[in-house]
Amino acid sequence: MFGFIQGLAYGLFLSCFPWFVAGMLNPRLAVPNEPPRRWHVILRYWFVVPFIALLLWLTSLWGGFGPTLGGWLAGLAAVAVEIPLERRWRRWREARGQRRREAARTAEAVQRQMALERELREAGVTLLDPANPPAGADEVVKALCAVKQRLLDLRRPELAAQADRLYTRYAHVVDVLRSKFDPRELTYERSRGLAAEVCRGAADDLAAMASVLAGVGNVDPEFVRRRLAREGARLPAQERDALSRRLQLVEECEQRLRELSARNEAALTALDDAAVAVARLETDRPQASRRAEQALQELRRFADRAQLYDRSA
Repeated sequence: MFGFIQGLAYGLFLSCFPWFVAGMLNPRLAVPNEPPRRWHVILRYWFVVPFIALLLWLTSLWGGFGPTLGGWLAGLAAVAVEIPLERRWRRWREARGQRRREAARTAEAVQRQMALERELREAGVTLLDPANPPAGADEVVKALCAVKQRLLDLRRPELAAQADRLYTRYAHVVDVLRSKFDPRELTYERSRGLAAEVCRGAADDLAAMASVLAGVGNVDPEFVRRRLAREGARLPAQERDALSRRLQLVEECEQRLRELSARNEAALTALDDAAVAVARLETDRPQASRRAEQALQELRRFADRAQLYDRSA
């Protein structure tokens, strides 16, 4: 056993120089780090591997036997076997970290969605169920359901909530129009068509938001920021510029989302203005209202003349 360890130490030490030369020519051949660097090669084959070989050699001195051929061969092949194994382990660890980050982002998105839905319910907003559109839903409502599902899949519930708000405003405008006009009237059809066109344009803006988010969906800005903060000074200029460009793309995406969101807010305001303006119309004054106003005037005249009935005067 000690002879095998001694041969392993000799073979491992002798393999350092060829691996160092290969690593200086192409660092990817000699180190499993991503991205590979020449200073990784120097650190690995000038210090780490020779130190391990020295420890193995000191351990083998207890046996007092000479090195074996199997130990020599194992030491010479140790680095060639260890590099792909370590590279695979690093990839597995990175994939596990990525899955954990994805799970954390998904859980955070679910929590934000639940909190947002609770606020919307308290504000009187009707929530759309993308899987089950409301009964009698027209093309506008179906489009809002579809785009809401896309935004939820992209983990942006705050943007998906705009579909709920648009649906609530659109349904309110339609109800107000039905209360003021006959559905068979041309005015009703025209005003409802205008409201539907506004909502359809807002749904297109939400679809554009989903497309913008899908374009940068694979970019993890938090990971990029952590890497720049942790090793930004040691990174090559080309890689540092590439990471900075990713953050710039994310910022441009957020800017575009803010512009589209502002347009949707303008659409919501237009729907509110239309609902208020239509609600103020007096298209039908019932006889009861006229009698109530007449009775109010008579009551005021009676109050003015009530002192004539005072017997003490």
